[in-house]
Amino acid sequence: MKKSKSIAYLLLLLAAATQAAADDDLAVTATDPKGTDVPVAEQDLEAEMQEMGPAAVRDPDEISLDLLDAEFRRVGMLVADRAYDEADAVAKRAIEMAIRLKGPRSAEMAKALTNLAIVQHYTAQYNAAEQNFQSAIDIIEDNEDRLNSQLLNPLKGLAASQLEGGRPDLASSTLQRAVHVTHVNDGPHNPGQVELLDSLTEVNVRMGLHEEANDLQETVYALNVRQFESDSVELIPSLMKRAQWQHRIGFINEERATYRRVIRIYEANFGKAALQLIRPLVLLGKSFSYLDMSGEQAFREATFSGGEIYFKRAVRIAAEHPDTNWEMQTVAALALGDHYMHIGNTPRATQTYLSVWDLLSEDEARLDMRREQLEGNMVLKMEPLPQYLGNANPEVAPNDGDPVLQGSLSLTYDISIRGRASGVKLLEADPPEFLEIQKDAQRELRRRIFRPRFSEAQVVSSIGQMFTHTFFYRLSDLEALRADSSASESEESE
Repeated sequence: MKKSKSIAYLLLLLAAATQAAADDDLAVTATDPKGTDVPVAEQDLEAEMQEMGPAAVRDPDEISLDLLDAEFRRVGMLVADRAYDEADAVAKRAIEMAIRLKGPRSAEMAKALTNLAIVQHYTAQYNAAEQNFQSAIDIIEDNEDRLNSQLLNPLKGLAASQLEGGRPDLASSTLQRAVHVTHVNDGPHNPGQVELLDSLTEVNVRMGLHEEANDLQETVYALNVRQFESDSVELIPSLMKRAQWQHRIGFINEERATYRRVIRIYEANFGKAALQLIRPLVLLGKSFSYLDMSGEQAFREATFSGGEIYFKRAVRIAAEHPDTNWEMQTVAALALGDHYMHIGNTPRATQTYLSVWDLLSEDEARLDMRREQLEGNMVLKMEPLPQYLGNANPEVAPNDGDPVLQGSLSLTYDISIRGRASGVKLLEADPPEFLEIQKDAQRELRRRIFRPRFSEAQVVSSIGQMFTHTFFYRLSDLEALRADSSASESEESE
């Protein structure tokens, strides 16, 4: 998670142009006693904390809502700074204060439990987080009702912990309930439900329910259309997000149509050489490196060469526009170089990358981007590996006597100057019995396309790269594999 002044509550993000962005998909914030999201890490808050001092050293009779509010905000500030151990201590202290001040079944207690659960979520204590989110929900239901808007924060938190704990099926039900709460309180077309629908989309993507994910994003788009005219520039952020989701679920033809609409809107409002066109042109070009997986008659051939015209147009705009800058030129040129890597034209790719190297070497202020973009390896093309093995599939009915466990595997490999992996070797697998996922991981690494590493204006190979994949499995599947292995060994010994 990136440190920020204010952490958005449980938005299952997607900067989906890259797969890595999909993995960093939730964030949380503390709440104050009034139930509002609290900005954290502000300078005035830090000064206030220093002035008040730790609430634990104050006289218990002096505990007040203001002090409890300060502790809630302290939790938020510590979470923003990733000081989780201290945040845990402060969150637990706030629970004690809430009990003394208002009692164990108070609204303040519900918020204190929610804050503790947030910290537990960040430290991967998902079971404990679920229990505390659920306790907060129970208190709110007792004090208010099952449709009160105060339920939204703990419901979002509960869904996030259920998802990361390997139960997307439960996360889906929890988020659907949260959406229903917003409908009851704010109407069926309220814009506040968009975050929840995005989160629910993420859950469906992880479960492989791509049609359902697409339907949810169509709903999000319809909610945005209600606010803006169909060809308004204000609609573009929604269209861009829609295209990113379409990319993630493999609806590539629809993604291209969405980017083309963005381009038409920009052209109509700013002209055909507008700098705003660079990003959608680049993303439209990248879409031609992927297969369309939607519908029964799925488009099964990636037309790699089809994107070149869009990359070249982006490069031309970035080079010729009077208001251009080196960052825009870098983005466009890197996209063109990456395209050449995709089609296997290594000489042209290298030539394009070296032109970017020269551009980023002209000024010291540009060196950070040079290090980020060219002095390390970047994955350009990858396919997701299965996250759920066997009966751990979230569509299979849960069984408390057959727990879902987490496994992992680690591999090492080299990257050539052609941007391909070689020397792929398995280092460790825990547990080692799941051989199929080990083969899938090695196969996927060999198929990947990388932007090669540059040093001193020369393309170089990279040795000893590491790759780790985590997955979920059921204990019964592991026991079955071990039984089969033992039986095979017995037969061989006979």
